[in-house]
Amino acid sequence: MLDIKFIRSNPEEVKKAIELKNIGLDLDHLLKVDAEVLESRKKLEELQFQRNQNAKAIKGASPEERQNFITKGKDIGNAIKEIQPALVEKEEELKGLMFKVPNISSPDAPVGKSDEDNVVIKVVGEKPVFDFEPLDHVDILEKHNWADFKRVPVISGSRNYSLKNEALFLEQALLNYAMAKLAGRDFDVMSVPALVRVPSLVGTGHFPDGKDQVYYMPADELYLSGTAEVPINSLYAGEILEEADLPIKMGGFSPCFRREAGSAGRDVRGLIRVHQFVKVEQYVLCKNDPEESAKWHSYLLDVSQEILNELEIPYEIVECCTGDMGLGKYRMYDINSWVPSEQKYRETHSCSSLHDWQARRTNLRYRDSDGKIQFCHTLNNTAIASPRILVPFLENHQQADGSVYIPEALRPFMGGKEYIGK
Repeated sequence: MLDIKFIRSNPEEVKKAIELKNIGLDLDHLLKVDAEVLESRKKLEELQFQRNQNAKAIKGASPEERQNFITKGKDIGNAIKEIQPALVEKEEELKGLMFKVPNISSPDAPVGKSDEDNVVIKVVGEKPVFDFEPLDHVDILEKHNWADFKRVPVISGSRNYSLKNEALFLEQALLNYAMAKLAGRDFDVMSVPALVRVPSLVGTGHFPDGKDQVYYMPADELYLSGTAEVPINSLYAGEILEEADLPIKMGGFSPCFRREAGSAGRDVRGLIRVHQFVKVEQYVLCKNDPEESAKWHSYLLDVSQEILNELEIPYEIVECCTGDMGLGKYRMYDINSWVPSEQKYRETHSCSSLHDWQARRTNLRYRDSDGKIQFCHTLNNTAIASPRILVPFLENHQQADGSVYIPEALRPFMGGKEYIGK
């Protein structure tokens, strides 16, 4: 969310952001509603002042004058009652419109409309060259009885799966490796619930748009989160931190759920686009300073690169264009890992800087060194998301004899094994 004062003072800049991010929002209408709210509040304050003055006048009035003041007080009260419902309605309309205002993107972000306009800024690692007919990840898993893609969907529907035997241990090893990596970087590592209330989803920007992607349990008024970012972002909501407390670095471990609405027919094979998964998320809360924020953005990107380097998975880093980065992003990078069976890179990590856009929605604040209350900056990035990471991992590390190579960094989490499936 942007500051309404900023929007009033910089309407053309905000309109440009709306255009660049392809958001369906009429800013002129928002400003009109804002003006109406301000005018109604002003009238209400004037009436409340008049009512208070009238009430004081009654005390010293003569019996003849008192009745006139009482009548006037009733008239003022009726005028207040007439304004209040309309004001509440307008305030709610303004609030809904404010939630749709995009963040101003970085001037360095590439301009574009979709992921086709993203810019590759770095390519790392050698793509494997096989001297045998390589398998895709589904065939590798089924060859070793490492997954069930047939019986589980009968129970749970499409895009559900079961990992078995060594593949299950591999998934757990990757998640534990990622948590250990973050702990070694002085993150506070924690498990967080997948169950969240509406304010947490509004705070991150997943609501009010995006409701079609989230599973809802109406009996409890709870939603299943699609990322640990959602609960973590609300941990300090409403508190006032001290600048000395920042930055706060958190590594969140959580089950995640996504409906994947609107993606029918896309990426339906295997583990690429599933409804339930597990994710280790990086999250940073830092002070309201663009240079500080940029430093942590690079830091989070470096952590994920270190993970992929140690897992020996080739990857590319792309900078996301304005039309692909989402409503609240100031600047965003994706890391795409190489998938040999498709001969293309697929997204495995998403690294975002949001400045104070989320903090304003969530009420994340701190007191700076001058004693002034500021909104924090928030940043996030994937550490590991499974089972998606298994797709490039299995395919890049498959061997001619059908086994799968385990990189050295992961072996301590796999009982020292150099290969599985032998």
